Amino acid sequence: MAIDIKTDLATVRNIGIMAHIDAGKTTTTERILFYTGINYKMGEVHDGAATMDWMEQEQERGITITSAATTCHWKNHTINIIDTPGHVDFTVEVERSLRVLDGAVAVFDGVAGVEPQSQTVWRQADRYQVPRICFVNKLDRTGASFDFCVQTIRTRLNAIPAVLQLPIGSEGDFIGVVDLVKMRALTWRGETAIGEDYEVEEIPADLVEKASQAHHDLVELIAEHDDHLMELYVEGQEPSVEQLQAGIRRAVLSSSITAVLCGSAFKNKGVQPLLDAVLAYLPSPLDVPAIKGFKPGDESVEIDRHPDVTDPFSALAFKIAADPHLGKLTYIRVYSGKLDTGTTVLNSTKGRKERIGKIYQMHANKREEIASVGAGQIVAVMGLKDTTTGETLSDQASPVVLESMDFPAPVIEQAIEPKTKSDQEKLGTAIQRLAE
Repeated sequence: MAIDIKTDLATVRNIGIMAHIDAGKTTTTERILFYTGINYKMGEVHDGAATMDWMEQEQERGITITSAATTCHWKNHTINIIDTPGHVDFTVEVERSLRVLDGAVAVFDGVAGVEPQSQTVWRQADRYQVPRICFVNKLDRTGASFDFCVQTIRTRLNAIPAVLQLPIGSEGDFIGVVDLVKMRALTWRGETAIGEDYEVEEIPADLVEKASQAHHDLVELIAEHDDHLMELYVEGQEPSVEQLQAGIRRAVLSSSITAVLCGSAFKNKGVQPLLDAVLAYLPSPLDVPAIKGFKPGDESVEIDRHPDVTDPFSALAFKIAADPHLGKLTYIRVYSGKLDTGTTVLNSTKGRKERIGKIYQMHANKREEIASVGAGQIVAVMGLKDTTTGETLSDQASPVVLESMDFPAPVIEQAIEPKTKSDQEKLGTAIQRLAE
């Protein structure tokens, strides 16, 4: 299903999935791709079959190194997902993807809670003011504690967690979640090999009191951060589900709170409600302020570009990838206007013209060719010769240079020597490719 240029931008979500290594981030992404119909078979990280981990090195090590981009669809919405690495060595990959995202899902290990790399990634997201929701994962594991994890979100990240779900059962007996917004239980019982069928039930008797208190706390917390809900609260009115969801959305978009959900991606529990929360609470390109840029050669002249196909075209190149079949692919986030295959645009950072060969909607390492793309979308383009990471592409008649991204200083330095003299040239080419 290719992107329709007229796709209502309110139904688009550009999100990243970020976490500490081994929090289950790639598994969560794999489940999302399965339930949205992109994957017909679930890939497992430990089998080396995860869709988003498509480099051989990633499959060997079971970790994510580069940020793969993929597009999927859920309940008439388009979700562009960037899967980012959780390993400290690859912080720059997180940095480049956060720059082009509108929202993020932070995945935490239900046993360990917030870990050091989670804090690093969280600070990066703070800097780019990316609204986010949290998914406490691995609640089926021995020693998992949802309450402990929420506490670490509060103490280690200085965030204000708004708990939207409570787990039903723990460790091996974890069977589902209590939805505190709609006050109901969602359970995945029996052998949930695939987990697409879940039951909507009454809240278990032993959790009714706890859920009732948690719902009250949630309403109170949102009211503190949202004027609309505060008015109802002061008048002693119980907000409707729609009013509460709207209040949570406004509070998440302003980054004053972070919504917290829970589940076990590996056991296929809690992934569909997480997808629903992405649609309900994370921003569309229309909810994000206009992107700021400046006139090429004169930084004193500020230019705003809005997520509208009638604005002049502008985009940021955030990643260069070498495809074994297509050669060099440049991942871009389109901020304004539209782009057609075969058009010539300006690399306004360097002042050079670039011709757009082909435009691809990406699915990890598979792709779908499309004729044009509009504001708010993330795609890969072929044919760019002079463009590198962090550079702006814009309409030749209305050039703009968008704010680039901030790359952290390297943690370590390493020297590489080719094994043989004949490898010297190949090594030089490979390093040059990485430098892009």
